[in-house]
Amino acid sequence: MGKDAIMKILAVDYGASRTGLATCDASEFLTTAITPQITLKARPKVAARVCEIAAEIHAELIVVGLPLNMDGTRGGQAEKAQAFGKVLSDAGLDVRYQDERMTTVTAERVLISGSVRRENRKQYVDKLAAAVILEQWLASQSGAAERGMTYGE
Repeated sequence: MGKDAIMKILAVDYGASRTGLATCDASEFLTTAITPQITLKARPKVAARVCEIAAEIHAELIVVGLPLNMDGTRGGQAEKAQAFGKVLSDAGLDVRYQDERMTTVTAERVLISGSVRRENRKQYVDKLAAAVILEQWLASQSGAAERGMTYGE
């Protein structure tokens, strides 16, 4: 699907305790965190909930955050994110991955600058991190479009 075809995208910051979600408007310009975060822990249950939300918002593409190590290698967390993405893909969803290094740090900084108290941050950080993942993915696709590439490349 080319960049000229606007689509609804759902971003996922998959975690052991909480999973944050974000989406964008049809213009792929404005990202919005989805409330509430998913607090289920079992991968199949989280995947089922993500599939439900994707259907509810008519998402055509799922962008899963890929927690690479700081040196760019894949560790245990990245493997878990990819296993989660495979469950979504097996359920028929179109899944892509986005390097999510530093997205939680970025989300924390935004919350701190917004004067959100430390004890309240955990209810926001993962969905805000998902929004950052989506913004980064959209920016990378914009750069790819300028180079003549499409979503599937």
